[in-house]
Amino acid sequence: MTTTAPAPIETGTRTGHFVLAVLALAMGGFAIGTTEFVTMGLLPQIADGVDTSIPVAGHVISAYALGVVVGAPVLAFFGAKWPRRGLLVALMLAYAVFNAASALATDYHLLFAARFLAGLPHGAYFGVASLVAASMAPTGRKGRAVAMVMLGLSVANVVGVPAATWLGQHLGWRSAYWAVAALALLTVAMVVAYVPSCPGDPEATGRRELKAFSKPQVWLTLLAGAIGFGGMFAVYSYISPTLTEVGGLSESSVPVALFVFGLGMVAGTWVAGELADWSIYRALLIGSVGMGGVLLLFWALAPHGWWSLLPVFLITVLGSVLVVNLQLRLMDVAGDAQTLGAAMNHASLNVANALGAWLGGLVIAAGHGYRAPALVGVALSVGGLLVILASAAVHVRTSVASRS
Repeated sequence: MTTTAPAPIETGTRTGHFVLAVLALAMGGFAIGTTEFVTMGLLPQIADGVDTSIPVAGHVISAYALGVVVGAPVLAFFGAKWPRRGLLVALMLAYAVFNAASALATDYHLLFAARFLAGLPHGAYFGVASLVAASMAPTGRKGRAVAMVMLGLSVANVVGVPAATWLGQHLGWRSAYWAVAALALLTVAMVVAYVPSCPGDPEATGRRELKAFSKPQVWLTLLAGAIGFGGMFAVYSYISPTLTEVGGLSESSVPVALFVFGLGMVAGTWVAGELADWSIYRALLIGSVGMGGVLLLFWALAPHGWWSLLPVFLITVLGSVLVVNLQLRLMDVAGDAQTLGAAMNHASLNVANALGAWLGGLVIAAGHGYRAPALVGVALSVGGLLVILASAAVHVRTSVASRS
């Protein structure tokens, strides 16, 4: 009989090196968060650099997201047996290579391919890093440990993305990808130095990992993320024209808003860990209901200039609560398929990214204005909430059936 708990790590390691080990894991999240979002900030320079239009160059963002969706299940399928520290090192080495390939790309097609490949390790890295962090955590602090790993992604939006964007604007867009490649190599060195040996699951097989997809709760959790988290991206994707054309602010307000977004992610990641160790399910309910409420508040305050930054902050606070707790929920409901379950969260969230941006674009194109995506986000949040409630109903029904 196999166990669904992550492999334990020596007590001495937990007490002596826990902070450094989690910092090493979070550094990988920092590298991933930086490269995931810096492309948006450098899109005009990238378009010029590969001799194409901005809309066409924007497809490289989609290529990365597609890589995340494809890579999460594939790498989890083949990597479940690997020692987890070794798998983390391999994933970060691949990340360094593919970001270097992005920097070296000479035309649009090569850049598109390189960004797709760079997305492949994304979900698997966060999944495996979350499992390792949870295995090192003291009793009752698993949620905080996973949140600390995710904190790297949040801090990237406050520090890494602005810094890499500045670097790309002054030294050329390729320098941003070179910087991320260097961060990935730094992560490799830190993981080797500070993350303890953590065996994979020797009984794992590809067939057993795929059994996660036979579990209704896995699909419901993935669906909750793909729908409910899309509301944040419906607003995030069009924040610049909303602030300037609806709120009457200058273009200089946009970096301020993005900074506030990042601060919200950092604060929300801390809140998410606290809520997770209280109740994952209640945290998901709070995140879903709260997200719908603050998106509606953003719609109301968007014409009032700087006042709209309050809901901007709260949107990413609640978004982070959803991300961390969806991650933990997948780790719980995947059963023996721990690696696949943990990795699929970011595949689901990248579907949310595409869905929110696409639906937001549809209502704008239909002539409803730049505030309309916020109402789309409210609808997506309600959809995500309904899925979470359905998941709870399935859980209750299953529990009653197992006792009878």
